[in-house]
Amino acid sequence: IEVVAAEAVSYLNRAIAELRDIWEEIGISEEQRLERVCTVNMHIKHLLDMMVAEEEGLKERLLKSIALCRSELDTLCKELQLDPVEEESTILQMEKNLRARVEVLVKQKRDRQQELKTLQEQDKDLCSILCTAPFNINSNAVPSLEDLDRYRRHLASLTTEKEKRREEFVSRKRQIILLMEELDHTPDTSFEREVVCEDEDAFCLSEGNIAALQHLLQQLEAQRSLNEAVCAELRSRILMLWERLQIPEEERVASAVHMAGSRAKTIQALQLEADQLEEMKLQNMKSVVQAIRAELAVYWDKCFYTQEQREGFSAYYDEDYTETLLELHDAEVEKMKNYYEAHKDLFGAVQKWEENWKLFLELERKASDPSRFANRGGNLLKEEKQRAKLQKTLSKLQEELQSRIQAWEQEQEEPFLMKGQQFMEYVMEQWQLYHLEKEKEKQERQLKKSRQIEAEMMYGSTPRTPIKRRVLGPHTPGKMRKLNGNSVSSTTPNSTVRSAFGGTIYHSPKSKLPPSGGKVRSRLCSDPQPGGCTPRAPAQRNHSINSVASTYSEFARELSKASRSESGSHVLNSTTTTAFC
Repeated sequence: IEVVAAEAVSYLNRAIAELRDIWEEIGISEEQRLERVCTVNMHIKHLLDMMVAEEEGLKERLLKSIALCRSELDTLCKELQLDPVEEESTILQMEKNLRARVEVLVKQKRDRQQELKTLQEQDKDLCSILCTAPFNINSNAVPSLEDLDRYRRHLASLTTEKEKRREEFVSRKRQIILLMEELDHTPDTSFEREVVCEDEDAFCLSEGNIAALQHLLQQLEAQRSLNEAVCAELRSRILMLWERLQIPEEERVASAVHMAGSRAKTIQALQLEADQLEEMKLQNMKSVVQAIRAELAVYWDKCFYTQEQREGFSAYYDEDYTETLLELHDAEVEKMKNYYEAHKDLFGAVQKWEENWKLFLELERKASDPSRFANRGGNLLKEEKQRAKLQKTLSKLQEELQSRIQAWEQEQEEPFLMKGQQFMEYVMEQWQLYHLEKEKEKQERQLKKSRQIEAEMMYGSTPRTPIKRRVLGPHTPGKMRKLNGNSVSSTTPNSTVRSAFGGTIYHSPKSKLPPSGGKVRSRLCSDPQPGGCTPRAPAQRNHSINSVASTYSEFARELSKASRSESGSHVLNSTTTTAFC
């Protein structure tokens, strides 16, 4: 405000200065200039006085509106049972807030009164249908929010009760009509005729009528239950005998007309069918018992029964087909069925683990097959991914089954057996067998490799891939060693050495001997002098070769033992180059 006032004063000073300049240019006298300045001052003062008067009038109007709104607001708060609100703000904002508050409360009052009227109309309709008293509320006063909420909840409960009774009435009426038709019962009382014959909307849904309706339904259901119990027993016997006697489907269809309902004629037809089947059962006792045994074997497999557990039911192996034997089999099937159904989820999880384990072993078998590397269709990668996924699945299943089986054993107070073993023992045994098989395969590969090395030592190695033969140039004389008058030149790798026997020995392409090779060579040579060995007669050739093979066989066995105990990071040269002296 001070800034604006300063700007106004500055503007006024500039205007007076401009007026003075204009008056000087025009030539107005000093007296006229003073008069004109007084006129300007009078206009400015009059304008400011008008503005102040207008603002004072606005203030008075706002104060009057505030007082009126406060009065109305107090009245509305009392009627609506609300706490008064104190406004602490400027006059303009206070008037605006109070006026808006009054409008809101007036609308609330009107809405509450309208809602009360609507609720009372609904209450009247519900009370006439349910035969109950109307809700107690003052119709002349403005209801509070709690009163309206309580009234709404009351009507909601009445509406729910009405719908419940209506559904109950419609449902029970339908059941009563069906039962009367099924039992061949004709309505003989006024209430029964009102229920069955009258319009549904005209029926009074009072508590007394609903109770009477329930009583009538119970009477009819009791009568039907007696008939159904007889029919259910007969049908159960018939179905069991059909399965055991292996009655053809076409013959079953002929009797299927009596497999529903509980009328007196249905009971008679079922009884006749059961009697005929019982007579056939006595005539075909052996086939019936065998059918039960097949069913029993299925349950044994599902429950992972061992042979010892199966042999515990000695009647299974009895060949004297009598009624007593049949009853024993019936009881055993029922026992196994109940046992399986009680633990169906657990048996299913164990079966899932068993299936995954078999699939894992199959993939392991494929992984050890060398021919699989010839497959270029991407199956190798798929099998590896599937094998890794199966390992995770098996581990997860084992953990889940271990916790579930522990809970089952605590609940049943008996061990959970799978093929005669506790499940985790069975799992550990399977893994042990798997690792033993892998170790056996590893040892077989090592043994095969050792034999191959021995054969190479005895007969020389055979190149696995063709090697391009070099063109030999003139030899440069190298070191020569004198061996009893015969000279053998030192050769380069992959060269051919002629022995003293006149034969040719092909050597493995290795330029150096391993440490063990030196020992073998020292055993072959009897000359203790370095650089030479004692020549042997041709008759001693086979003996020398056999001694080499025997010595290396012992060395290979020791090497195999060492490789299992150590990390296996050393690389040993298994090929030696030996010139027989």
